[in-house]
Amino acid sequence: MEQKNLLLAIIFSVAIMLGWQAYFGEKPSPTPKKEASNTTNPTKGVSSDAPPAPGTMTKSSELPSLGQADPNSKTNDQTNILNASPRIKINSPKLTGSISLKGAQFDDLTLTGYKETIEADSKNVKLLAPVNGNSGYLATLGWWSTSQSKIPNKNTIWKANKNTLSPENPVTLSWINSDGVVFQKIISLDDNYMFTVRKRVLNKSSESISLKPYDRIVRYSTPDTLGFYILHEGLLGVFNGVLKEVDYDDLQEAGTNLIMPEKSKGGWIGITDKYWLTAIIPNQKVEVQPRFAGFGKNLDNYQADFTGTTVNVPAGNSQETVTKFFAGAKEVNLVVDYRDKLKISRFDLAIDWGWFEWLTKPLFFALDYFNNILGNMGLSILLLTVIIKLIFFPLANTSYKAMAKMKALQPEMLKIRERFGEDRAKMNQEMMALYKREKANPASGCLPILPQIPVFFALYKVVYVTIELRHAPFFGWIKDLSAADPLTFVNLFGLINWTPPEYLVIGVWPIIMGATMYFQQKLNPPPPDPTQAKIFMFLPFIFTIMLARFPSGLVIYWAWNNALSILQQYLIMRKAGVPIGGGKKT
Repeated sequence: MEQKNLLLAIIFSVAIMLGWQAYFGEKPSPTPKKEASNTTNPTKGVSSDAPPAPGTMTKSSELPSLGQADPNSKTNDQTNILNASPRIKINSPKLTGSISLKGAQFDDLTLTGYKETIEADSKNVKLLAPVNGNSGYLATLGWWSTSQSKIPNKNTIWKANKNTLSPENPVTLSWINSDGVVFQKIISLDDNYMFTVRKRVLNKSSESISLKPYDRIVRYSTPDTLGFYILHEGLLGVFNGVLKEVDYDDLQEAGTNLIMPEKSKGGWIGITDKYWLTAIIPNQKVEVQPRFAGFGKNLDNYQADFTGTTVNVPAGNSQETVTKFFAGAKEVNLVVDYRDKLKISRFDLAIDWGWFEWLTKPLFFALDYFNNILGNMGLSILLLTVIIKLIFFPLANTSYKAMAKMKALQPEMLKIRERFGEDRAKMNQEMMALYKREKANPASGCLPILPQIPVFFALYKVVYVTIELRHAPFFGWIKDLSAADPLTFVNLFGLINWTPPEYLVIGVWPIIMGATMYFQQKLNPPPPDPTQAKIFMFLPFIFTIMLARFPSGLVIYWAWNNALSILQQYLIMRKAGVPIGGGKKT
């Protein structure tokens, strides 16, 4: 039966390895998603009422285009680009930057609370930037006209009533067309990352005008992504309460570079990175048409937009639409707070909780709660591990008692093997009789592994995707729990001035984790077969290498969990009077 236990242990180990490869591993070259119901060819099947593809013209109107990045254009100094158009400054506790008055574009935004790296002299994270060569990341909230009405476009120069936008000082942008129609954008900002734009049209002309609210986010050139199945990076939105994710690759194939989901009542649409998000949030009670688009020569520019329903504004009347624009860090409590207070449909899904959402969320909120008390995410992981062990204590306790009983039966089992070694059928029959007589369960030793697998994956998700773990220190050399242990024994933990290749980097905590696995094995009876014993002996080494580049927070959890298991198993076996590590019975 040790063979069965060994087989089960190897199966669980391989399951974790394969699960890691399938769930967390690097994506292969993707095949575009085929969704006949909502994928539209950009040149066929688009209704006349739908906006044309980005940057194109129609007979009746022009989409307020943001321009197309020229692959051959020269990259200019960022300061010169920002100074090329009049701007109003953005100044808030968490955001700095500016809004271009040419086109009323959100194209300059820096997150003051986040650095690019953990280095002291690191720059703040820059989220939005104007078009510069092949790059650019920006948003506009405006209108699109289905008539011949003259509406603001990318070249419109707006007038502002103030020079600086802050939480205390909203700004009004105004522009009047040649017919006397007044367009206004009243922009306000809260203390975090949410802009509110009240788009107002005052028709002072002699004729009625028709237009649609039209808001979009545009990203020029494909950003660097991590390419992991565990994390979605690209375009996304919630429509009619259902999350839809679109990878950049999905929009780079001919025939699928324009994806138009069904019309949605409310919801939101945007572009996400691992930790950062831009999202347009319309009135949650009105119907909008979402769209994802890839455009440009190589289809490597991306757009996420909403188009509202047509509004007629008679002469002498006015019309107002309110749209919100989120641009910032995906802080869990803040995103949830926006969802609840602003009634934004499933805004919490901007954070990729993954398949184990039912477990990932509670683990995060527990960690966050402990962190508010302890002030250290690493200590919070240790405390959470203790609580998880307590939750599963009855199961583990039963299993370790069964393992202790199995170890106590080793002498009898060896006698049976020696007596019936050549007759496997008889040997198995005698083994089963022994188990039945002694009320032993040979498979129960693997039960504690089962609940650890979803907890392991869920905790990995928490450590990997939540910004609260980004750059969160532990103690000593661990400055970022979301990154791998930076030390390695190969260069004597930094004493030798040499940076080894990544595959040789095995830090202190992975070694500690491997050591705990080794000592935990010593508490179990060794397999009688020498080949099996060697395979078992190499498992800690294999896991040490496999987990070496995992986030240090996860490796610390695994090592601490093993240490608690060793203590629990040792006490149970000692109480039962079972020899430990091959020792004699006490």
